[in-house]
Amino acid sequence: MTDTNPTHHAIARRGVSAAQEERLLEAWKTPTGWRYWSAVNNSEVGLWYCIASFGFFLFGGILALLIRIQLAVPGNTFLTADQYNQVFTLHGSVMMFLFAVPIFEAISILLLPQMLGARDLPFPRLSAFGFWCFLIGGIFVCGSIFFNAGPKGGWFMYPPLSSSYQPGIGADIWLLGLSFIEIASIAAAVELIVGVLKCRPPGMRINLIPLYSWYILVVAGMILFAFPPLIAGDILLEMERTLDWPFFDAARGGDPLLWQHLFWIFGHPEVYIVFLPSVALIAMIVPTFTRTPMVGYTWVVLAAVGTGFLSFGLWVHHMFTTGLPGISIGIFSAASQAVAIPTGVQLFAFLATLLVGRVVKSVSMMFVFAGLATFIIGGLTGVMVAVAPFDFQAHDTYFIVGHLHYVLIGGTIFPIVAGFYYFIPLITGKTLSDRVGKVVFWLMVIGFNVTFLPMHWTGLLGMPRRVYTYPADMGFETLNMISSVGAFVLGIGFAVFLWDVVRPRKSQPLCKRNPWNAGTLEWLAEVPDKPWGVRSIPQIDSRYPLWDQPDFVRDVDEGRFYLPDAEEGLRETLVTSEIDAVPQQVLRVPGPTFITMWAAIFTGGIFIFGTFHWWWSTIISGVLALATILIWLWTGTAIIPEKPQKDIGLGETVPTYVSGPKAVGWWAMFITMLGDMTAFIALVFGYFFYWTVHDDFPPDPLPGPGVFWPLLSACLLVAAWWLTVVARRWNSADRPHAFYGALIAGSLLTIAGMSALMAGPWFSELDPTTHVYPAIVWVLVLWTVTHLAVGTIMQWYCLARRAAGRMTSVYNADMMNVTLYWHFLVLTVVITVATIGGFPLLA
Repeated sequence: MTDTNPTHHAIARRGVSAAQEERLLEAWKTPTGWRYWSAVNNSEVGLWYCIASFGFFLFGGILALLIRIQLAVPGNTFLTADQYNQVFTLHGSVMMFLFAVPIFEAISILLLPQMLGARDLPFPRLSAFGFWCFLIGGIFVCGSIFFNAGPKGGWFMYPPLSSSYQPGIGADIWLLGLSFIEIASIAAAVELIVGVLKCRPPGMRINLIPLYSWYILVVAGMILFAFPPLIAGDILLEMERTLDWPFFDAARGGDPLLWQHLFWIFGHPEVYIVFLPSVALIAMIVPTFTRTPMVGYTWVVLAAVGTGFLSFGLWVHHMFTTGLPGISIGIFSAASQAVAIPTGVQLFAFLATLLVGRVVKSVSMMFVFAGLATFIIGGLTGVMVAVAPFDFQAHDTYFIVGHLHYVLIGGTIFPIVAGFYYFIPLITGKTLSDRVGKVVFWLMVIGFNVTFLPMHWTGLLGMPRRVYTYPADMGFETLNMISSVGAFVLGIGFAVFLWDVVRPRKSQPLCKRNPWNAGTLEWLAEVPDKPWGVRSIPQIDSRYPLWDQPDFVRDVDEGRFYLPDAEEGLRETLVTSEIDAVPQQVLRVPGPTFITMWAAIFTGGIFIFGTFHWWWSTIISGVLALATILIWLWTGTAIIPEKPQKDIGLGETVPTYVSGPKAVGWWAMFITMLGDMTAFIALVFGYFFYWTVHDDFPPDPLPGPGVFWPLLSACLLVAAWWLTVVARRWNSADRPHAFYGALIAGSLLTIAGMSALMAGPWFSELDPTTHVYPAIVWVLVLWTVTHLAVGTIMQWYCLARRAAGRMTSVYNADMMNVTLYWHFLVLTVVITVATIGGFPLLA
């Protein structure tokens, strides 16, 4: 007999829901005790990232106060010239590399899954690995100053000041330490791009994603193309310092201008990499406190994408005074002014939203207004320095310092503080004090303007940048004293803000759920929050579902959407299609582990031991890093599931395992290789840069690698690539013997091709210490050989996976990803061979 009593049905439903919640909590629980540090939950890793980033920010702020003490009066002896150079270099480096970029990645790792209605990002262990790399590298770089070994070449590290004229290990700490930190930035960028593209809830088409997600997608893409040229430059400069290869030594054919090109190809997009995430925070805050959707959503997205593209065409405006041709100066001056157009579109969209809606007063909105106003001022002075004749006068003066800080603090820090007041209920379940927040606001705004506004006049009076002191009676004294007093007021503002954040609040009650009445998914979070991210992954029909979809919160809480349970006790989230967010896979994400910490420690050892030239320790650390990463991959990726499909709710069933373009791992490989190819193209750019600045490049007396060996290597390696592709097909066709034969033959041909590629410069006796031509040839060869060695390890890894039964004809994600790597690798081989073997025939 069927029970039709609705009360009984309601009780049964509550019982089922309670059991589901218990299983979800068990699957997603955060480790406790000492095992807490093995956590990989985005909520924990993101929080660690935020705390570490703000810790480095405070360290950089203290360095800034030391600078202002030194410059407060003329002829000051508070710091020596050497100490000042270390403090100045670390201040700029910490703020740019250890705060400005990491803080946006930290906030994104912490909040993006909630904004997307996902349980977690697709690679939680990669996020944890990136955090530990960031922390270790940051401590290594910052700690150098306490041993009088800090870098002292400025945050731009121009050679020859950082090569021929800087003994010691300070520059090496900067080059290797920050290269290690950049690994963390790129790892986070890969995680965020794949997360936005593949881990959206069903129905959240690409035109419905939160504006924050659009900005993060743009900025993470910019990181992939901006950071690799700097890494390439770091490699060249470190090889000059360590091995005496003359990439920037003019006496042996090098050119220090190449460093400026590589650095500013990174450096100017970096300005927008740190600015756009702050605009993203504004794009989330303004609609909430105006109670209306963002005006001009599509225009804002197009403007953000346009800003990202244009930012890569502006780097030369940092080099107007280096003697470039007039046509180059004109083109880049025009491009520098054109970037104001998409920036203006975004600002006007925010203003229109404020006018259309009904503004609710809050501390967050106060900081939003301050950020917009100060960025506009900084943007106007940016247009001024984009005009070449004015830049010739203002370049390397304190006018540039004032402009830079108006853009970076006004446009970046103020929105971050606004975001902190806005989002902190999601983290602590409590709001910050409005009364204290207003005190913080006025201290920061007044201190900021008193500090940096006078610097514009100081610069126009002729005070140069980067000097540790100045003589009296030059007209700088009063303005410098005002700036120094303002700096301490600004510092007090940050100190009060920090006190408000960390002070105990035991007597303060928890805030209500969604205290700001926001419309986006992150405010689904319960108070206090649960570790599962979202109770059930929702179906989305709107950009502001909490406003627009009836009974939305109730349905999510009662598990009426997707994946309301964890029957197998595993951590699961949905993978959806890139454009329309159609469910494609139930992704099992890995849980807590210490292996990511050890992988970061051993990888850090390569850079740290290499700094001190402890080569055996470097090699041992490299071997341990490789072994740890292989164990990580072997035990934690591409695991064959216990069942091929799973019911995710609402009558839908999707696979538990996919490979190829539907898989998050394939996308991670594709995105990583785009960044890798960018670094390689930067090295090739260096080769042709030398050709443009020399009448005889390659120089006639020096023998090249010839044609025979490079061509032979190309033939062998193209064959190895073809065999790898064939092995993938035979594996899919379930022909294991043919698969083994093709992949073994491919790995042997790879080893032969590597040997042939190195034979060219070796038998030609190209000595990389004599001239830049053999040096750049060897760099291209070694880059390619290193990637071929990794490709060989990948081939052997797939052989072992198939032999161990961890890869089959159906469960073949490893082979699909390795083949994708080889597609990029064969392109690298062809470009290298064409450059070192073919180009000399045409030159």
